[in-house]
Amino acid sequence: MRILWVKAGKLLPVDSGGKIRSYNLLRQIHRRHDLTLLSYYGGKRDAVYDRDIGGRFPGARSICTGVPDESGLHYVQHVWSRVPYAVVKFSAPRVRHAVRESLASGRFDVCVCDFLSASLNFPRVLRTPTVLFQHNVESILWNRQARHEPNLLKRLAFALEAWKMRRYERHAVQRFDHVMAVSDADRDAFAQMTDRDRISVVPTGVDVAQYRPAASSPARGPLVMFLGSMDWEANVDAVEFFAREAWPAIKAAVPQARFRIVGRNPGARVRALASESIEVTGTVPSVVEHLQEAAAVVVPLRIGGGTRLKIFEAMAAGRAVVSTSVGAEGLDVVHDRDIVLADGAVPFARAVVDLLSDSAARERLGCAAAASAARYDWPEVAMRFEQILERVAAVSRLESAYVRPARVGA
Repeated sequence: MRILWVKAGKLLPVDSGGKIRSYNLLRQIHRRHDLTLLSYYGGKRDAVYDRDIGGRFPGARSICTGVPDESGLHYVQHVWSRVPYAVVKFSAPRVRHAVRESLASGRFDVCVCDFLSASLNFPRVLRTPTVLFQHNVESILWNRQARHEPNLLKRLAFALEAWKMRRYERHAVQRFDHVMAVSDADRDAFAQMTDRDRISVVPTGVDVAQYRPAASSPARGPLVMFLGSMDWEANVDAVEFFAREAWPAIKAAVPQARFRIVGRNPGARVRALASESIEVTGTVPSVVEHLQEAAAVVVPLRIGGGTRLKIFEAMAAGRAVVSTSVGAEGLDVVHDRDIVLADGAVPFARAVVDLLSDSAARERLGCAAAASAARYDWPEVAMRFEQILERVAAVSRLESAYVRPARVGA
């Protein structure tokens, strides 16, 4: 197949859940198909990135839009737009022109709009079959953020964004030829916006070989770990909730316990959590070494959407995982088989204490977790993604005998 893949924001370094998912799918699909990546980003031109992305994916085209990075002023300038700011900030004339020109060339069998953020750059009339790859249900994510945000001004901003997103996302999933979701739960949510048969599910994956070495390493004491990008609001809320509402009870029960927050770009709110028993690492060269030391990995998320790749990474490393229901939402996991699910500060703290106090239970859970994660190695997941793209392209070829009806959206 000849595939055009449009991605908003820099794909490198591969240091967040969305980047990990896109990068690994691209890497696998590029081996078997004629894939052209259109990667674009704001701010100043980054010659190193342009060179590196072309080296990873020969034929890739990178565009620096010159659009300012996210800021309060940039947000205020677009606050009255009916399109969500999370979409507007990734829109640019140069990208719209490049996408329109590429699709008009007739060169591609199918196109992938990677995430809703890139969608405003696509023409209203899509003559090349185009798949919208949704890593989250964005309207759900913004609703949860508005509900849990303690700052009144930010809560109002999140509520406004959620209102805009509900309208925009519904139109977007109707406009594209097909929608790719990452879980059955997300598919159910999208089915409220468009026909269910226009939605497919491709689960999240994990690089099993990368994390397997950690599975044979015993924990180094009662170390509890959180893993995730610390510039994402959902993760900030999660570690604040855990540190303030669950950690004191855990420390009282297991005085030697330590909590390590591993992830890039921790802001002031996260750094303020650091104490004698809480460590904030910031960016690390490799998370595998940290997973090797952990006795348990916690995912105390209360907001967010899609699926958490970090859970599969911890599971592939053979680590016992304690998560909220929201944190593990959409993953093929079962409570007390390969994960422990707990909601609320008291049940969550109790679950962590139980695992720290019972090495046999940790080992049993970790072994089951590694076995479950092994079913989602990236080559298998990418093959499923490819099959759906091939089916969408085949339907388009069958319709080529007559003018394809245009899908018009927001």
